[in-house]
Amino acid sequence: MLPSSIELPANLVPIVQVILFLLGAYLLAFWLSMVIWTLVDIRSRSRDILTALLSVLLVLVFGIPGLVIYFILRPKETLTQAYQRALEEEALLQGIENQYVCPGCKQKVESDFMLCPNCNTQLKERCPNCGRLLNLKWNTCPYCGQ
Repeated sequence: MLPSSIELPANLVPIVQVILFLLGAYLLAFWLSMVIWTLVDIRSRSRDILTALLSVLLVLVFGIPGLVIYFILRPKETLTQAYQRALEEEALLQGIENQYVCPGCKQKVESDFMLCPNCNTQLKERCPNCGRLLNLKWNTCPYCGQ
């Protein structure tokens, strides 16, 4: 026969209360850390205050499922990464723009070539005074003033 009521030892109730208190404190700290992490992460990814507010509210209200939704919706790169990518693209564009091409055969040539090695088109001429290479369009030498 089973007893109709189970009696717990008197010293077990405070132990259960302490365990439940510690578990609650841990869950509260975990929940707050998710909210704070979301705020820090979205501020590194967006300057929009409304986006930051909505992201934090999403995690604040829904907890772990809200954090999963935030991971899906958040911008893929941080502002720093976007800035570095823009700098790299600008450097690549400047590298392309600074390449010299022969006006005759449209092949790449170096900036200090006097003649095109492919078609022998004259690209520059020497200054008779200082000997530096000059653009064919220039009337005077910018190096010596002749």
